[in-house]
Amino acid sequence: VQLQASGGGLVQDGGTLRLSCLVSGHSSSFRDYTLAWFRQAPGKEREFVASSRSGGGNVAYYANSVRGRFTISRDYRKNTVDLQMNSLQPDDTAVYYCAVRLNWSTDYASSRAYYYWGQGTQVTVSS
Repeated sequence: VQLQASGGGLVQDGGTLRLSCLVSGHSSSFRDYTLAWFRQAPGKEREFVASSRSGGGNVAYYANSVRGRFTISRDYRKNTVDLQMNSLQPDDTAVYYCAVRLNWSTDYASSRAYYYWGQGTQVTVSS
């Protein structure tokens, strides 16, 4: 399984960005995957941002710090998982990583639960 993330960049405080991650090279059903976004700021540990639950529904989970501002979504035709980021703040500055697990896990907020990772895309929010 390969993941290719895109969409990062530089934006001002209060701005918006949309990240996208293409999932390819898989043999099982995309709907069975748990998809997530994590981020890592300089000098900090990688932290959970959002997760899209497997099963074909629209169930999603968010970190408290981004709930109400970020939206995770998946496109079953394109095999992508997107992260719409609104009202961005300087504290959102980090490298953002998409991640895939081939089934559901209640440990969805832990990086240890994910088998495959994208290369990361830089998001910088200026004040």
